[in-house]
Amino acid sequence: MKTIIGLDELRASRLSLAGTVGLVPTMGYLHKGHLSLIRLAKSECDNVIVSIFVNPTQFGANEDLSKYPRDLERDLSLIEPLGVDLVWTPTAEIMYPTGYQTWVEVDAITRPLEGSMRPTHFKGVTTVVAKLFNAVQPHKAYFGQKDAQQAAVIRQMVRDLNFPIDVIVCPIVREADGLAMSSRNKYLEGADRKAATVLFHALSAAKVLYESGERNAEALRGKMKEVLESEPRATVQYVSCADYDSLEELDVVKGKALLSMAVVLGKTRLIDNFVLN
Repeated sequence: MKTIIGLDELRASRLSLAGTVGLVPTMGYLHKGHLSLIRLAKSECDNVIVSIFVNPTQFGANEDLSKYPRDLERDLSLIEPLGVDLVWTPTAEIMYPTGYQTWVEVDAITRPLEGSMRPTHFKGVTTVVAKLFNAVQPHKAYFGQKDAQQAAVIRQMVRDLNFPIDVIVCPIVREADGLAMSSRNKYLEGADRKAATVLFHALSAAKVLYESGERNAEALRGKMKEVLESEPRATVQYVSCADYDSLEELDVVKGKALLSMAVVLGKTRLIDNFVLN
């Protein structure tokens, strides 16, 4: 496994790879969810490249960029046994050199949900992912379903900009009690960690209602709110029952839909989702 930082070295290494290339973009502090993406990429592609970069442009002014967990040595020790060909760890100066002024923005699909809470977030996400795609030139790119809106936005960007890349969205990996794995779970302590399972319980309750025949989207949103509000430590930012691709809120669930939510527990903001149909 080769680890590199510089862009020129990345390009030279990429040219030496024969066959298909899968890219797994990460911000590091890897968990089992990330490792599942790498394993799938390894099974589907001749070569796998993992990027580790904590992207400053997707963090808002009052968000946790400086506190975001980082441990490159730990990450590399987790990646090494998986047969990854190349790990790229660019610096902020490489990705955003002095005088940088070019951005990639996706429009309507970035406005609701996370976009309503974090208005500059997706501008940073789409810009950095476009730069990763341009640098690595992968055939496939692997993302987790936990960041469902991010995946939808990237799919839209790939369609709109004609990137010759298959975007593969992989299932959420969960803890034994249902909590979706996330690097930010490190921030959860004591009672907040126990209370965090309320997201999974709320989604599960709405799914049971759906499977019993309920198709009224407001009823499904109401069930999620009801369960979330039963947890006094939880502050609800949004719950949603939306079209899977457009993320427009639904009145009636007819096709593939996304149940999603954002909840704050203590100082930790969590997101989670289920896909219906």
